[in-house]
Amino acid sequence: MTESRSPDLATLTGVRSGKRSFYREYVRSDERMQHAVRAMDSISRALVRTVEGPRALLEEVARAAAHHLDAEWTILALADGRLQGARPRFVTVTAHGVAEADEQQLPAYVRRELGAVRAGYARPALDSGWVRVPMTLEGESVGTLTALHRLPVDPEPGDLSVLRILANQAAVSLHTSQQYQAGMALHRRAQQLYDEATAQAQDLAVRTAELRQVEQRLQVAHQRELIDTERHRIARELHDSVTQFVLSAGMAVEVARGEAEQLGPEGASINARLLTAKGLSQQAVEQLRRAIYALHQTHGDTVSTLPELLHEVARHHNPQLDVQLRVEGDVLPLPNDAHHEIARAVGEALFNVAAHARATRVIVRLSYRGDEIRVAVADDGEGDPTYLSRLLRLERTAATDGRHRGLVNIDARISELGGSIAFRRARLGGVRVVMRIPLPLAGPHRPGIINGLVGSPDRREP
Repeated sequence: MTESRSPDLATLTGVRSGKRSFYREYVRSDERMQHAVRAMDSISRALVRTVEGPRALLEEVARAAAHHLDAEWTILALADGRLQGARPRFVTVTAHGVAEADEQQLPAYVRRELGAVRAGYARPALDSGWVRVPMTLEGESVGTLTALHRLPVDPEPGDLSVLRILANQAAVSLHTSQQYQAGMALHRRAQQLYDEATAQAQDLAVRTAELRQVEQRLQVAHQRELIDTERHRIARELHDSVTQFVLSAGMAVEVARGEAEQLGPEGASINARLLTAKGLSQQAVEQLRRAIYALHQTHGDTVSTLPELLHEVARHHNPQLDVQLRVEGDVLPLPNDAHHEIARAVGEALFNVAAHARATRVIVRLSYRGDEIRVAVADDGEGDPTYLSRLLRLERTAATDGRHRGLVNIDARISELGGSIAFRRARLGGVRVVMRIPLPLAGPHRPGIINGLVGSPDRREP
């Protein structure tokens, strides 16, 4: 009778235990896997140090490779001519994880390996304890991660895969560093160009303002020359014709007065009127002489604004009238010869006051407002604003003989600038002539002395 036996593991599973043959290999494989996991953990630690800059990340990559290979030295370097803007160009780490940045402090064999990497020499992946994997970027090698390992056997393909991951991460970091440096350089250049452009724009604005001032002064000087020429011509005309006629009229009155005296009592009334005519002719001659003298006086080149022109006009009437000029608001430059038109209108008003109002005092008030320029001529004479308004309406519609054209001349000059005039009772007791010109100014509709000879900027030659 055969003795029965209990089934063993081989009987139950049909597989003999491989413990004696494969356990050691299994343990070593497990250690490799754990080693690879630790290397991946090192890679993750390296990745989160990206914010510290490329050097910190590269040193962490080199430490991870050194730890994975138990390396005596680990080198991570770029080849010459690759990623030229990237920094640092190389990183070396000792077995204790200490980074060495001074190339002269490295051992000779480490410097030789670093020189070979920089020169771009193609060397075996495994050679005399050195492990080399390329750093690739877009399929091209830009450098090498190399380490002098102290493992009992050469690294396996899985170890090389871990090193390639580390090397490629380093390549990406260096490429990002290069792009960042290039971007910073472009940013600095752009900021420099912007600052230069801003400074040039400011300088150009200053020079433009200066050129405009020079242009205005030149235009004023040209206008002044033309006006002075016209003034001298008028003065010659007054001296050679009008004054001679008035003197002749005075002489004729004197002859007639002698004949009236011969009539005796019958010619007394005629003689009285002739005496009045003689006095008027003498006053006319005196006024003509003063006007000729004033016309011969050359204006200064600094007279370029409306207040300065009005000062000139007031000065010409000062012998007969106490004229005061008051200016309110900021003085504005006027286009073309508009300031001359306004000054002539004020001069006409002052002449009317001197000739007809029996006034002694006049206040000219020039006001610059937001939407208009207002000029008021107020006197202490005997004028009536209602009568003057009615007289202006008659002069606008009726043909007069030229002796009563003062008001309509003022109205015409102001109307051609888009403005209007009105007559009010002045606080001084006389009449206040108010001229209102809207802003912006409208150009004159008729060619004046300046407008016809100089022309406006918008005019085109035929």
